Amino acid sequence: MSAASRAVQRTDRTRSRAAVLTGAAVAAALLLSACGSGGKSGGSGDTGFVTGSDGIATVEQGSRAQAPELSGKTIDGKPLDVADYKGKIVVLNVWGSWCGPCRLEAKNFVKVSEDLKDQGVQFVGINTRDTSTTPAIAFEKAHGVEYPSLYDPTGKLMLRFEKGTLNPQTIPSTLVLDRDGKVASRSLSALSEDSLRKMLKPILAEK
Repeated sequence: MSAASRAVQRTDRTRSRAAVLTGAAVAAALLLSACGSGGKSGGSGDTGFVTGSDGIATVEQGSRAQAPELSGKTIDGKPLDVADYKGKIVVLNVWGSWCGPCRLEAKNFVKVSEDLKDQGVQFVGINTRDTSTTPAIAFEKAHGVEYPSLYDPTGKLMLRFEKGTLNPQTIPSTLVLDRDGKVASRSLSALSEDSLRKMLKPILAEK
């Protein structure tokens, strides 16, 4: 084999190793983005969100978009239509049993949902990427979650929202719908109890 041929082989091997490493890096990045601390962007789209330093994004009352139709079966097989809660403030929490930050924030949602249920606040989960309802049901039992969760394994409910509202790669995510069923605020990261209460306070005060 000539020196030139050996040089070509070495170059090909180097390129192959680089491609493998690049592919691994991309895969790792996608895995991290699928369940992490979240972020401040829901993608492109003029949704009117103004994001604060705490990561909570809000929309002025007169500029809010109507939430899409959100209905289907819950993880325990019961029919649910979020439109039935119109007149209440609805907290939509997108979660998965496989998601570490979802486990961390679950107790905060349980506590606040219990505290505010008599003030016209309804919590609804949207369970995503669980390939069956079994781990989702086990998750809710383990964390004492009693409010319903729609089963959305492929994320089709998330994609119904106006472009830029949610990022399907960012779990957990939380949206708050005002009493008219419009999207009032958003978080694309796990929420502490204080942050969740802060997110709801101005909407509770609205007339």
